[in-house]
Amino acid sequence: MQIASWNVNGIRACAKKGFFDWLSQTSPDIVCLQETRAEPTQLGDQELHPPGYLSYWQSAEKKGYSGVALYSKHEPTAVRTLGHPEFDSEGRVLFLEFDSLVVGSAYFPNSQDGGKRLEYKLKFCDTLKSELERTVASGKDVILAGDYNIAHQPIDLARPAENENSAGYLPEERAWMSSFLSSGYIDTFRHFDPSPGRYTWWSYRGGARTRNVGWRIDYHCVNERLRSRLQSVHIQADIHGSDHCPILLNVKT
Repeated sequence: MQIASWNVNGIRACAKKGFFDWLSQTSPDIVCLQETRAEPTQLGDQELHPPGYLSYWQSAEKKGYSGVALYSKHEPTAVRTLGHPEFDSEGRVLFLEFDSLVVGSAYFPNSQDGGKRLEYKLKFCDTLKSELERTVASGKDVILAGDYNIAHQPIDLARPAENENSAGYLPEERAWMSSFLSSGYIDTFRHFDPSPGRYTWWSYRGGARTRNVGWRIDYHCVNERLRSRLQSVHIQADIHGSDHCPILLNVKT
């Protein structure tokens, strides 16, 4: 099974930049989207009903903001949000449940300049972790794909020393990520690839993408039981259409 994740920075904008060509060529089993910035009523048939896929949406109450979605070739047994209005109202998480697997698309909050939303973000992180723990304890495995808005270690961004006080690399965010991974979850990309210079987001300013001055803030994390079924992870840095690029996880079914 192949599961893709992509922060599209607006599904309508990304659609005009080749998103559906990528989708038809790559053809993942499940696609997790973040920062969709649209409600289903604003979308056309192409976005809502891509050939071969069912689609599921969780939009923010604020127009043109946040939002997540999933395309799936397989019909889930259930679809659910995080179940907490303060996060669901911003379209932060959507889960598809299958017989023994839960796949989530998550768009973690940005802690913002000066850590203005750090408290909100850490509360979101802890709430989401608790939900994953309940899922794993019930006997189901989990794949949480998405934009975590956290570069975990110095290797995960091009200029760590210059960004010690930057949103996404704050000590509290990195500490949460360390705690999360040490509690029984796997950063699947680092499971396969320990090398530097592998990023998933680049600023639009200063030719950052051309120079590969980026951050790795998009992940597929899975619970420990899935370790033996992991096959590969690939960052598609050559795919444009957003300031993020897609990442692909292959898991043995």
